[in-house]
Amino acid sequence: MSPLTSRDFGLDTDYASAPEPIAPALRRRIGGRYPVDPFGFDPHLCDLLFPVVSGIVRVDVSGSEHVPTDGGAVIVANRGFGIAEPAVLAVAVRRATGRRLRVVGAPAVPMAGGALRRLGAIASSYEDVSAALRVGHLVAMPLAPTWLRTGAGTPPLALMQATTHTPVVPAAVIPGGPFGTAFRPWRVRFGDLVRLDEPYAPDDPLTAARFAEAVREAVSGLLA
Repeated sequence: MSPLTSRDFGLDTDYASAPEPIAPALRRRIGGRYPVDPFGFDPHLCDLLFPVVSGIVRVDVSGSEHVPTDGGAVIVANRGFGIAEPAVLAVAVRRATGRRLRVVGAPAVPMAGGALRRLGAIASSYEDVSAALRVGHLVAMPLAPTWLRTGAGTPPLALMQATTHTPVVPAAVIPGGPFGTAFRPWRVRFGDLVRLDEPYAPDDPLTAARFAEAVREAVSGLLA
């Protein structure tokens, strides 16, 4: 007998679904009729929480035509304090494409890491990033936090080599108010795919460094 997948439960781990009414959703949860994928992601839980999150996190999106509607791809975005940006980016991607987002950065702490994986986080490791891309997920990779400074942070060079075989989309995440406050909606701008001008070998470590610099410049341009 083949193992159960998300489609056996009427759900899709890549494309979002409308949340179920409360009563059938509770029956599904109590009966265990919801999937958890190999990364620990729980799509049914995310669909239940999305109306709450999108009501709190208001987002204006531009450049949504640059985000792939299918297949593996990486979205590289800036990060200020690093707390709200992943949720903002996930809301923006879902509105732009209807797809779910896997965010790099699940901590290696049992309870906290497990909870964040249920919501779509994956580990900051070459293995998790490359595996998620191979199976066709949309992965968000934040730059290093800039805190109170403006501009793009440093790309995670150790992870960039996992991205050189897939489309790379730059994104600017701009808070609606000072210190990430929600006085106005957040703004998310997606840019055109990052490309290198000269030929390159995808598996060459130097290619990852070149992509890292090109991504940083692309994100800086969107922020400007």
